[in-house]
Amino acid sequence: MCGIVAAYGDVDVDECRAMLARLRHRGPDDAGTVQVGDAWLGHRRLAIVDVVGGHQPLSTSDGSAHLVANGEIYNHVQLRDRHTRHSGESPSQARAMHMSGSDNEAILHLITEQGTAGVGALRGMYAFAVAGADGLFVAGRDPVGIKPLYWARRDGAVRFASEIRAFPPAWRPLVEAFPPGCCWTPEAGLVQGAAVAGTRPVAQMAGLSPLPPPVSPPDLLATIRDAIVLAVERRMMADVPVGVFLSGGLDSSLVAAVAARHAARRGVQLSTFAVGTPDSPDLLAARVVAHHLDTDHHERVYTPDDAMAVLPAVIAAMESYEPSLVRSAVPNYLLAELAARHVKVVLTGEGADELFAGYEYLREISDAGELHEELVRSVAGLHHLNLQRCDRVTMAHSLEARVPFLDLDVIRLALALPASWKLPAPGRMAKHVLREAFAGWLPAEIVWRTKAQFGDGSGATAALGQRAALGISDADLAAAQAVLDPPPRTREELAYRRLFSDHLPGIRPHRVLGRFATA
Repeated sequence: MCGIVAAYGDVDVDECRAMLARLRHRGPDDAGTVQVGDAWLGHRRLAIVDVVGGHQPLSTSDGSAHLVANGEIYNHVQLRDRHTRHSGESPSQARAMHMSGSDNEAILHLITEQGTAGVGALRGMYAFAVAGADGLFVAGRDPVGIKPLYWARRDGAVRFASEIRAFPPAWRPLVEAFPPGCCWTPEAGLVQGAAVAGTRPVAQMAGLSPLPPPVSPPDLLATIRDAIVLAVERRMMADVPVGVFLSGGLDSSLVAAVAARHAARRGVQLSTFAVGTPDSPDLLAARVVAHHLDTDHHERVYTPDDAMAVLPAVIAAMESYEPSLVRSAVPNYLLAELAARHVKVVLTGEGADELFAGYEYLREISDAGELHEELVRSVAGLHHLNLQRCDRVTMAHSLEARVPFLDLDVIRLALALPASWKLPAPGRMAKHVLREAFAGWLPAEIVWRTKAQFGDGSGATAALGQRAALGISDADLAAAQAVLDPPPRTREELAYRRLFSDHLPGIRPHRVLGRFATA
Protein backbone atom coordinates (compact mmCIF):
# COMPACT_ATOMS: atom_id res chain seq x y z
CA MET A 1 0.00 0.00 0.00
CA CYS A 2 1.51 3.26 -1.06
CA GLY A 3 0.90 6.65 -2.60
CA ILE A 4 1.72 7.50 -6.19
CA VAL A 5 1.98 10.62 -8.33
CA ALA A 6 2.51 10.62 -12.08
CA ALA A 7 2.68 13.36 -14.70
CA TYR A 8 2.73 13.26 -18.48
CA GLY A 9 3.42 16.25 -20.71
CA ASP A 10 4.66 19.66 -19.56
CA VAL A 11 6.23 18.26 -16.41
CA ASP A 12 6.88 20.73 -13.59
CA VAL A 13 9.23 18.75 -11.32
CA ASP A 14 8.85 21.06 -8.32
CA GLU A 15 5.06 20.83 -8.60
CA CYS A 16 5.23 17.04 -8.84
CA ARG A 17 7.49 16.77 -5.80
CA ALA A 18 5.08 18.93 -3.82
CA MET A 19 2.22 16.62 -4.86
CA LEU A 20 4.17 13.61 -3.63
CA ALA A 21 5.00 15.28 -0.32
CA ARG A 22 1.26 15.59 0.41
CA LEU A 23 1.00 11.79 0.31
CA ARG A 24 3.68 11.00 2.88
CA HIS A 25 1.12 9.44 5.24
CA ARG A 26 0.42 6.76 2.62
CA GLY A 27 4.05 5.64 2.58
CA PRO A 28 6.29 6.70 5.46
CA ASP A 29 8.88 3.96 4.87
CA ASP A 30 10.50 5.18 1.64
CA ALA A 31 10.22 7.54 -1.32
CA GLY A 32 11.48 7.58 -4.89
CA THR A 33 11.13 9.51 -8.14
CA VAL A 34 12.20 9.28 -11.76
CA GLN A 35 11.82 11.50 -14.81
CA VAL A 36 11.71 9.91 -18.25
CA GLY A 37 11.25 12.24 -21.23
CA ASP A 38 7.77 13.76 -21.00
CA ALA A 39 6.86 11.74 -17.89
CA TRP A 40 7.56 11.92 -14.16
CA LEU A 41 6.81 9.23 -11.56
CA GLY A 42 6.82 9.54 -7.78
CA HIS A 43 6.23 6.97 -5.04
CA ARG A 44 5.71 6.92 -1.26
CA ARG A 45 6.14 3.41 0.13
CA LEU A 46 4.51 1.44 2.92
CA ALA A 47 6.68 -1.69 2.85
CA ILE A 48 4.58 -4.87 2.89
CA VAL A 49 6.20 -7.36 0.48
CA ASP A 50 9.98 -7.55 -0.07
CA VAL A 51 10.49 -5.01 2.67
CA VAL A 52 14.22 -4.64 1.96
CA GLY A 53 14.31 -4.76 -1.84
CA GLY A 54 11.01 -3.36 -3.04
CA HIS A 55 12.03 0.29 -3.49
CA GLN A 56 10.06 2.13 -6.18
CA PRO A 57 10.11 3.27 -8.91
CA LEU A 58 10.81 -0.29 -10.04
CA SER A 59 12.79 -0.52 -13.28
CA THR A 60 13.39 -3.12 -15.96
CA SER A 61 16.87 -4.64 -15.99
CA ASP A 62 17.91 -2.42 -18.90
CA GLY A 63 16.43 0.71 -17.35
CA SER A 64 14.12 1.32 -20.30
CA ALA A 65 10.87 1.39 -18.28
CA HIS A 66 9.84 2.32 -14.76
CA LEU A 67 6.82 1.67 -12.52
CA VAL A 68 5.13 3.23 -9.52
CA ALA A 69 2.20 1.31 -8.05
CA ASN A 70 -0.14 1.27 -5.10
CA GLY A 71 -1.63 -2.04 -4.05
CA GLU A 72 -0.98 -5.76 -3.97
CA ILE A 73 -0.79 -8.37 -6.74
CA TYR A 74 -1.83 -11.66 -5.16
CA ASN A 75 -0.87 -13.86 -8.12
CA HIS A 76 2.56 -12.31 -8.64
CA VAL A 77 4.40 -15.59 -8.01
CA GLN A 78 2.41 -17.35 -10.75
CA LEU A 79 2.98 -14.43 -13.13
CA ARG A 80 6.70 -14.43 -12.36
CA ASP A 81 6.91 -18.18 -13.03
CA ARG A 82 4.93 -17.79 -16.27
CA HIS A 83 7.27 -15.03 -17.41
CA THR A 84 10.31 -17.24 -16.70
CA ARG A 85 8.88 -20.23 -18.59
CA HIS A 86 7.85 -18.20 -21.63
CA SER A 87 11.15 -16.34 -21.81
CA GLY A 88 13.22 -19.52 -21.65
CA GLU A 89 15.46 -17.98 -19.00
CA SER A 90 17.68 -20.05 -16.76
CA PRO A 91 17.15 -19.61 -13.00
CA SER A 92 20.16 -17.28 -12.81
CA GLN A 93 18.89 -15.24 -15.76
CA ALA A 94 15.44 -15.04 -14.18
CA ARG A 95 16.91 -13.71 -10.95
CA ALA A 96 18.80 -11.09 -12.94
CA MET A 97 15.69 -10.07 -14.89
CA HIS A 98 13.60 -9.67 -11.76
CA MET A 99 15.07 -6.71 -9.96
CA SER A 100 13.18 -7.33 -6.70
CA GLY A 101 10.82 -9.65 -4.88
CA SER A 102 8.09 -7.02 -5.05
CA ASP A 103 4.67 -8.26 -6.13
CA ASN A 104 4.22 -5.01 -8.08
CA GLU A 105 7.04 -5.97 -10.42
CA ALA A 106 4.54 -8.24 -12.20
CA ILE A 107 2.76 -5.12 -13.50
CA LEU A 108 5.94 -3.76 -15.02
CA HIS A 109 6.74 -6.95 -16.93
CA LEU A 110 3.16 -7.35 -18.21
CA ILE A 111 3.01 -3.77 -19.49
CA THR A 112 6.42 -3.80 -21.18
CA GLU A 113 5.79 -7.18 -22.82
CA GLN A 114 2.07 -7.03 -23.67
CA GLY A 115 0.94 -3.43 -23.28
CA THR A 116 -2.46 -2.77 -21.73
CA ALA A 117 -3.61 -6.25 -22.80
CA GLY A 118 -1.38 -7.69 -20.08
CA VAL A 119 -3.29 -6.02 -17.27
CA GLY A 120 -6.06 -8.61 -17.46
CA ALA A 121 -3.75 -11.23 -15.95
CA LEU A 122 -3.44 -9.31 -12.67
CA ARG A 123 -5.36 -10.47 -9.61
CA GLY A 124 -5.34 -7.97 -6.83
CA MET A 125 -5.92 -4.32 -6.01
CA TYR A 126 -3.84 -1.74 -7.79
CA ALA A 127 -3.34 1.68 -9.28
CA PHE A 128 -0.18 2.22 -11.29
CA ALA A 129 1.75 4.28 -13.81
CA VAL A 130 4.49 3.03 -16.14
CA ALA A 131 6.81 5.31 -18.11
CA GLY A 132 9.70 4.50 -20.37
CA ALA A 133 11.65 4.99 -23.56
CA ASP A 134 10.02 6.05 -26.83
CA GLY A 135 7.21 7.86 -24.99
CA LEU A 136 5.82 4.79 -23.21
CA PHE A 137 3.24 5.80 -20.62
CA VAL A 138 0.39 3.73 -19.15
CA ALA A 139 -1.77 4.42 -16.11
CA GLY A 140 -4.34 1.94 -14.84
CA ARG A 141 -6.66 0.94 -12.01
CA ASP A 142 -8.09 -2.39 -10.83
CA PRO A 143 -11.59 -3.43 -12.04
CA VAL A 144 -13.32 -2.80 -8.71
CA GLY A 145 -11.52 0.44 -7.93
CA ILE A 146 -10.26 -0.84 -4.59
CA LYS A 147 -7.17 1.32 -4.85
CA PRO A 148 -7.74 5.03 -5.39
CA LEU A 149 -6.57 6.95 -8.43
CA TYR A 150 -7.49 10.48 -9.50
CA TRP A 151 -6.48 12.41 -12.58
CA ALA A 152 -6.73 15.86 -14.11
CA ARG A 153 -6.11 16.98 -17.71
CA ARG A 154 -5.19 20.43 -19.05
CA ASP A 155 -3.74 21.56 -22.39
CA GLY A 156 -2.35 18.12 -23.22
CA ALA A 157 -0.77 17.66 -19.79
CA VAL A 158 -2.08 14.98 -17.39
CA ARG A 159 -1.58 14.53 -13.66
CA PHE A 160 -2.36 11.42 -11.57
CA ALA A 161 -2.38 10.93 -7.79
CA SER A 162 -3.70 8.60 -5.11
CA GLU A 163 -5.64 11.31 -3.31
CA ILE A 164 -7.31 14.59 -4.21
CA ARG A 165 -5.27 16.51 -1.66
CA ALA A 166 -2.12 15.89 -3.70
CA PHE A 167 -3.23 18.13 -6.58
CA PRO A 168 -2.21 21.80 -6.59
CA PRO A 169 -5.08 24.30 -6.22
CA ALA A 170 -4.86 25.27 -9.90
CA TRP A 171 -5.55 21.66 -10.90
CA ARG A 172 -8.27 20.83 -8.37
CA PRO A 173 -11.25 22.08 -10.43
CA LEU A 174 -10.23 19.53 -13.09
CA VAL A 175 -9.86 16.50 -10.79
CA GLU A 176 -11.89 13.37 -11.58
CA ALA A 177 -11.88 9.82 -10.26
CA PHE A 178 -10.02 7.59 -12.70
CA PRO A 179 -12.51 4.89 -13.80
CA PRO A 180 -11.98 1.35 -12.47
CA GLY A 181 -10.97 -1.39 -14.87
CA CYS A 182 -9.42 1.04 -17.34
CA CYS A 183 -6.02 2.14 -18.63
CA TRP A 184 -4.87 5.40 -20.20
CA THR A 185 -2.12 5.94 -22.78
CA PRO A 186 -1.25 9.11 -24.71
CA GLU A 187 -1.87 7.30 -28.00
CA ALA A 188 -5.18 5.56 -27.28
CA GLY A 189 -6.55 7.75 -24.50
CA LEU A 190 -8.81 6.03 -22.00
CA VAL A 191 -9.00 2.32 -22.80
CA GLN A 192 -12.31 1.10 -21.39
CA GLY A 193 -12.45 -2.07 -19.38
CA ALA A 194 -13.62 -4.61 -21.94
CA ALA A 195 -10.86 -3.50 -24.31
CA VAL A 196 -8.27 -4.50 -21.72
CA ALA A 197 -8.04 -8.25 -22.14
CA GLY A 198 -9.61 -10.11 -19.21
CA THR A 199 -10.49 -6.95 -17.34
CA ARG A 200 -13.73 -5.01 -17.17
CA PRO A 201 -15.46 -2.77 -14.67
CA VAL A 202 -17.86 -4.49 -12.30
CA ALA A 203 -20.80 -2.75 -13.96
CA GLN A 204 -20.17 -4.84 -17.08
CA MET A 205 -20.69 -8.07 -15.14
CA ALA A 206 -24.45 -7.56 -15.11
CA GLY A 207 -24.86 -9.76 -18.17
CA LEU A 208 -23.22 -12.80 -16.63
CA SER A 209 -25.30 -15.94 -16.98
CA PRO A 210 -26.52 -17.53 -13.75
CA LEU A 211 -24.72 -20.63 -12.59
CA PRO A 212 -26.28 -23.94 -13.61
CA PRO A 213 -28.45 -25.39 -10.82
CA PRO A 214 -26.20 -27.22 -8.35
CA VAL A 215 -26.52 -30.96 -7.95
CA SER A 216 -27.39 -30.37 -4.30
CA PRO A 217 -27.48 -27.41 -1.90
CA PRO A 218 -24.30 -28.60 -0.15
CA ASP A 219 -22.43 -28.30 -3.47
CA LEU A 220 -23.43 -24.65 -3.77
CA LEU A 221 -22.52 -23.88 -0.17
CA ALA A 222 -19.15 -25.57 -0.55
CA THR A 223 -18.44 -23.57 -3.72
CA ILE A 224 -19.19 -20.28 -1.96
CA ARG A 225 -17.20 -21.26 1.11
CA ASP A 226 -14.17 -22.40 -0.91
CA ALA A 227 -14.11 -19.18 -2.95
CA ILE A 228 -14.17 -16.98 0.15
CA VAL A 229 -11.58 -19.09 1.99
CA LEU A 230 -9.23 -18.81 -1.00
CA ALA A 231 -9.82 -15.06 -1.24
CA VAL A 232 -8.94 -14.55 2.43
CA GLU A 233 -5.86 -16.76 2.22
CA ARG A 234 -4.62 -14.85 -0.83
CA ARG A 235 -4.80 -11.67 1.22
CA MET A 236 -2.68 -13.08 4.03
CA MET A 237 0.29 -12.61 1.66
CA ALA A 238 2.75 -10.28 3.40
CA ASP A 239 6.21 -10.07 4.92
CA VAL A 240 4.74 -8.12 7.85
CA PRO A 241 1.99 -8.93 10.42
CA VAL A 242 -1.63 -9.11 9.16
CA GLY A 243 -4.70 -8.54 11.34
CA VAL A 244 -8.48 -8.27 10.95
CA PHE A 245 -10.94 -5.48 11.66
CA LEU A 246 -13.58 -7.33 13.70
CA SER A 247 -16.97 -5.64 14.14
CA GLY A 248 -18.69 -8.78 15.42
CA GLY A 249 -20.98 -8.78 12.39
CA LEU A 250 -21.23 -11.73 10.04
CA ASP A 251 -18.85 -10.49 7.34
CA SER A 252 -15.82 -9.48 9.39
CA SER A 253 -16.33 -12.48 11.68
CA LEU A 254 -16.17 -14.87 8.71
CA VAL A 255 -12.99 -13.19 7.49
CA ALA A 256 -11.51 -13.52 10.98
CA ALA A 257 -12.50 -17.19 11.20
CA VAL A 258 -10.76 -18.04 7.92
CA ALA A 259 -7.72 -15.89 8.71
CA ALA A 260 -7.38 -17.39 12.20
CA ARG A 261 -7.28 -20.92 10.77
CA HIS A 262 -4.71 -19.85 8.17
CA ALA A 263 -2.56 -18.16 10.80
CA ALA A 264 -2.76 -21.18 13.12
CA ARG A 265 -1.42 -23.45 10.36
CA ARG A 266 1.62 -21.18 10.26
CA GLY A 267 1.97 -21.22 14.04
CA VAL A 268 0.84 -17.61 14.44
CA GLN A 269 -1.97 -16.13 16.52
CA LEU A 270 -4.18 -13.76 14.55
CA SER A 271 -4.59 -10.19 15.83
CA THR A 272 -8.11 -8.75 15.75
CA PHE A 273 -9.25 -5.19 16.39
CA ALA A 274 -12.64 -3.87 17.50
CA VAL A 275 -14.02 -0.42 18.22
CA GLY A 276 -17.10 0.98 19.93
CA THR A 277 -18.58 3.06 22.68
CA PRO A 278 -18.83 1.31 26.07
CA ASP A 279 -21.16 -1.71 25.77
CA SER A 280 -21.94 -1.01 22.10
CA PRO A 281 -23.34 -4.07 20.24
CA ASP A 282 -20.35 -4.42 17.92
CA LEU A 283 -17.84 -4.36 20.75
CA LEU A 284 -19.71 -7.03 22.70
CA ALA A 285 -20.16 -9.29 19.66
CA ALA A 286 -16.52 -8.93 18.67
CA ARG A 287 -15.47 -10.18 22.10
CA VAL A 288 -17.53 -13.33 21.55
CA VAL A 289 -15.86 -13.98 18.19
CA ALA A 290 -12.35 -13.22 19.45
CA HIS A 291 -12.80 -15.61 22.38
CA HIS A 292 -14.18 -18.34 20.09
CA LEU A 293 -11.26 -17.97 17.64
CA ASP A 294 -8.63 -17.42 20.34
CA THR A 295 -7.25 -14.28 18.70
CA ASP A 296 -4.95 -11.64 20.13
CA HIS A 297 -7.79 -9.16 20.54
CA HIS A 298 -7.48 -5.39 20.93
CA GLU A 299 -10.24 -2.83 21.59
CA ARG A 300 -10.62 0.90 21.20
CA VAL A 301 -13.41 2.14 23.46
CA TYR A 302 -14.31 5.73 22.69
CA THR A 303 -16.64 8.44 23.96
CA PRO A 304 -18.75 11.05 22.13
CA ASP A 305 -16.04 13.59 22.97
CA ASP A 306 -13.44 11.35 21.31
CA ALA A 307 -15.61 11.12 18.19
CA MET A 308 -16.06 14.87 17.95
CA ALA A 309 -12.36 15.49 18.54
CA VAL A 310 -11.29 13.47 15.47
CA LEU A 311 -14.19 14.53 13.23
CA PRO A 312 -12.27 17.26 11.31
CA ALA A 313 -9.32 14.92 10.75
CA VAL A 314 -11.65 12.15 9.57
CA ILE A 315 -13.37 14.31 6.95
CA ALA A 316 -10.02 15.69 5.81
CA ALA A 317 -8.65 12.18 5.44
CA MET A 318 -11.75 10.71 3.82
CA GLU A 319 -12.17 13.55 1.28
CA SER A 320 -15.96 13.29 1.54
CA TYR A 321 -18.73 14.77 3.68
CA GLU A 322 -21.48 12.19 3.03
CA PRO A 323 -23.09 11.72 6.50
CA SER A 324 -23.51 7.94 6.31
CA LEU A 325 -19.84 7.57 5.39
CA VAL A 326 -18.71 10.00 8.08
CA ARG A 327 -20.59 8.08 10.79
CA SER A 328 -18.81 4.85 9.86
CA ALA A 329 -15.48 6.57 9.12
CA VAL A 330 -15.10 8.01 12.62
CA PRO A 331 -14.94 4.63 14.41
CA ASN A 332 -12.91 3.20 11.50
CA TYR A 333 -10.40 6.02 11.91
CA LEU A 334 -10.04 5.34 15.63
CA LEU A 335 -9.78 1.61 14.94
CA ALA A 336 -7.07 2.12 12.31
CA GLU A 337 -5.10 4.26 14.73
CA LEU A 338 -5.14 1.36 17.20
CA ALA A 339 -4.37 -1.37 14.65
CA ALA A 340 -1.42 0.54 13.17
CA ARG A 341 0.41 0.15 16.48
CA HIS A 342 0.41 -3.63 16.04
CA VAL A 343 0.20 -4.55 12.32
CA LYS A 344 0.73 -3.04 8.89
CA VAL A 345 -2.11 -4.88 7.13
CA VAL A 346 -5.73 -5.57 8.06
CA LEU A 347 -8.50 -7.53 6.35
CA THR A 348 -12.05 -6.17 6.37
CA GLY A 349 -15.53 -7.40 5.47
CA GLU A 350 -16.28 -4.74 2.83
CA GLY A 351 -18.41 -5.86 -0.11
CA ALA A 352 -20.36 -8.78 1.34
CA ASP A 353 -23.55 -6.78 1.84
CA GLU A 354 -23.48 -5.59 -1.76
CA LEU A 355 -22.86 -9.06 -3.17
CA PHE A 356 -25.20 -11.09 -0.97
CA ALA A 357 -27.99 -8.51 -0.39
CA GLY A 358 -27.31 -7.69 3.24
CA TYR A 359 -28.70 -4.16 3.45
CA GLU A 360 -32.12 -3.54 4.93
CA TYR A 361 -33.34 -1.41 2.02
CA LEU A 362 -32.82 -4.34 -0.35
CA ARG A 363 -35.55 -6.26 1.45
CA GLU A 364 -38.06 -3.90 -0.13
CA ILE A 365 -37.21 -5.38 -3.56
CA SER A 366 -39.37 -8.34 -4.58
CA ASP A 367 -38.29 -8.83 -8.20
CA ALA A 368 -35.16 -10.93 -8.80
CA GLY A 369 -34.10 -8.98 -11.88
CA GLU A 370 -34.43 -5.67 -10.10
CA LEU A 371 -32.47 -6.99 -7.14
CA HIS A 372 -29.64 -8.19 -9.40
CA GLU A 373 -29.42 -4.80 -11.10
CA GLU A 374 -29.29 -3.04 -7.74
CA LEU A 375 -26.56 -5.34 -6.46
CA VAL A 376 -24.45 -4.74 -9.57
CA ARG A 377 -25.00 -0.99 -9.25
CA SER A 378 -24.01 -0.99 -5.59
CA VAL A 379 -20.84 -3.05 -6.15
CA ALA A 380 -19.87 -0.84 -9.10
CA GLY A 381 -20.26 2.25 -6.91
CA LEU A 382 -18.15 1.04 -4.01
CA HIS A 383 -15.00 2.75 -5.28
CA HIS A 384 -16.35 6.19 -4.43
CA LEU A 385 -18.24 5.18 -1.31
CA ASN A 386 -17.23 2.50 1.20
CA LEU A 387 -13.93 1.70 -0.50
CA GLN A 388 -12.96 5.36 -0.48
CA ARG A 389 -13.72 5.53 3.24
CA CYS A 390 -11.89 2.26 3.91
CA ASP A 391 -8.76 3.33 2.05
CA ARG A 392 -8.52 6.85 3.45
CA VAL A 393 -9.07 6.19 7.16
CA THR A 394 -6.56 3.32 7.18
CA MET A 395 -3.94 5.09 5.08
CA ALA A 396 -4.23 8.14 7.31
CA HIS A 397 -2.42 5.90 9.81
CA SER A 398 -0.15 4.17 7.24
CA LEU A 399 -2.19 0.97 7.45
CA GLU A 400 -3.13 -1.21 4.47
CA ALA A 401 -6.69 -2.55 4.23
CA ARG A 402 -7.52 -5.62 2.10
CA VAL A 403 -11.02 -6.70 1.09
CA PRO A 404 -11.42 -10.48 0.48
CA PHE A 405 -15.11 -10.34 -0.50
CA LEU A 406 -14.16 -8.15 -3.47
CA ASP A 407 -11.86 -10.78 -4.97
CA LEU A 408 -12.83 -11.04 -8.65
CA ASP A 409 -13.61 -14.74 -8.31
CA VAL A 410 -15.93 -14.07 -5.37
CA ILE A 411 -17.63 -11.22 -7.24
CA ARG A 412 -18.20 -13.37 -10.33
CA LEU A 413 -19.59 -16.22 -8.25
CA ALA A 414 -21.86 -13.99 -6.15
CA LEU A 415 -23.26 -12.12 -9.17
CA ALA A 416 -23.77 -15.38 -11.05
CA LEU A 417 -25.92 -16.82 -8.29
CA PRO A 418 -29.63 -16.57 -9.14
CA ALA A 419 -30.80 -13.35 -7.51
CA SER A 420 -33.98 -15.18 -6.43
CA TRP A 421 -31.85 -16.98 -3.83
CA LYS A 422 -31.09 -13.61 -2.24
CA LEU A 423 -34.66 -12.32 -2.14
CA PRO A 424 -36.31 -11.97 1.27
CA ALA A 425 -38.72 -14.70 2.31
CA PRO A 426 -40.59 -15.62 5.50
CA GLY A 427 -38.17 -17.03 8.01
CA ARG A 428 -35.13 -16.25 5.82
CA MET A 429 -32.51 -13.81 7.08
CA ALA A 430 -30.56 -11.56 4.74
CA LYS A 431 -27.42 -13.24 3.37
CA HIS A 432 -28.81 -16.63 4.38
CA VAL A 433 -26.71 -18.41 1.70
CA LEU A 434 -23.54 -16.93 3.17
CA ARG A 435 -24.63 -17.81 6.71
CA GLU A 436 -25.39 -21.41 5.77
CA ALA A 437 -22.11 -21.79 3.88
CA PHE A 438 -20.17 -21.10 7.09
CA ALA A 439 -22.42 -22.80 9.62
CA GLY A 440 -20.25 -24.25 12.38
CA TRP A 441 -17.36 -21.86 11.84
CA LEU A 442 -18.64 -19.37 14.44
CA PRO A 443 -21.04 -19.31 17.39
CA ALA A 444 -24.65 -19.46 16.21
CA GLU A 445 -25.38 -16.12 17.86
CA ILE A 446 -22.87 -14.53 15.48
CA VAL A 447 -23.79 -16.46 12.34
CA TRP A 448 -27.44 -15.51 12.79
CA ARG A 449 -26.88 -12.03 14.26
CA THR A 450 -29.10 -9.33 12.73
CA LYS A 451 -27.12 -6.79 10.73
CA ALA A 452 -26.46 -3.33 12.15
CA GLN A 453 -24.86 -0.53 10.14
CA PHE A 454 -21.32 -0.04 11.42
CA GLY A 455 -22.02 3.52 12.51
CA ASP A 456 -24.95 2.24 14.58
CA GLY A 457 -23.38 -0.93 15.94
CA SER A 458 -20.19 0.84 16.99
CA GLY A 459 -22.09 3.68 18.62
CA ALA A 460 -20.87 6.41 16.24
CA THR A 461 -24.33 7.53 15.11
CA ALA A 462 -25.39 8.15 18.70
CA ALA A 463 -22.02 9.64 19.60
CA LEU A 464 -22.14 12.19 16.78
CA GLY A 465 -25.86 12.77 16.27
CA GLN A 466 -26.91 16.31 17.00
CA ARG A 467 -23.52 17.18 18.49
CA ALA A 468 -22.03 17.61 15.03
CA ALA A 469 -24.74 20.10 14.08
CA LEU A 470 -24.43 22.31 17.15
CA GLY A 471 -24.05 25.94 16.13
CA ILE A 472 -25.95 25.43 12.86
CA SER A 473 -29.52 26.70 12.98
CA ASP A 474 -32.45 25.85 10.75
CA ALA A 475 -32.01 29.31 9.22
CA ASP A 476 -28.37 28.48 8.42
CA LEU A 477 -29.51 25.28 6.71
CA ALA A 478 -32.18 27.09 4.68
CA ALA A 479 -29.68 29.71 3.56
CA ALA A 480 -27.18 27.04 2.50
CA GLN A 481 -29.84 25.08 0.64
CA ALA A 482 -30.61 28.17 -1.41
CA VAL A 483 -27.05 28.57 -2.72
CA LEU A 484 -25.26 25.22 -2.58
CA ASP A 485 -25.51 22.51 -5.22
CA PRO A 486 -26.40 19.88 -4.24
CA PRO A 487 -28.24 21.45 -1.31
CA PRO A 488 -27.38 19.95 2.09
CA ARG A 489 -30.21 17.78 3.40
CA THR A 490 -29.61 18.22 7.13
CA ARG A 491 -27.77 20.44 9.58
CA GLU A 492 -25.41 17.53 10.22
CA GLU A 493 -24.54 17.30 6.52
CA LEU A 494 -23.95 21.05 6.35
CA ALA A 495 -21.55 20.80 9.30
CA TYR A 496 -19.57 18.07 7.56
CA ARG A 497 -19.60 19.99 4.29
CA ARG A 498 -18.09 23.03 5.92
CA LEU A 499 -15.27 20.92 7.31
CA PHE A 500 -14.76 19.43 3.86
CA SER A 501 -14.55 22.88 2.26
CA ASP A 502 -11.97 23.94 4.83
CA HIS A 503 -9.83 20.98 3.74
CA LEU A 504 -10.36 21.17 -0.03
CA PRO A 505 -11.43 24.69 -0.97
CA GLY A 506 -12.78 25.00 -4.49
CA ILE A 507 -13.81 21.33 -4.80
CA ARG A 508 -17.02 19.58 -3.93
CA PRO A 509 -18.24 16.05 -4.64
CA HIS A 510 -21.65 15.48 -6.19
CA ARG A 511 -24.00 13.15 -4.31
CA VAL A 512 -22.76 10.43 -6.64
CA LEU A 513 -19.30 10.71 -5.19
CA GLY A 514 -16.21 10.47 -7.31
CA ARG A 515 -17.12 13.27 -9.73
CA PHE A 516 -15.88 16.72 -8.79
CA ALA A 517 -16.66 20.29 -9.68
CA THR A 518 -15.73 23.77 -8.56
CA ALA A 519 -17.74 25.08 -5.64
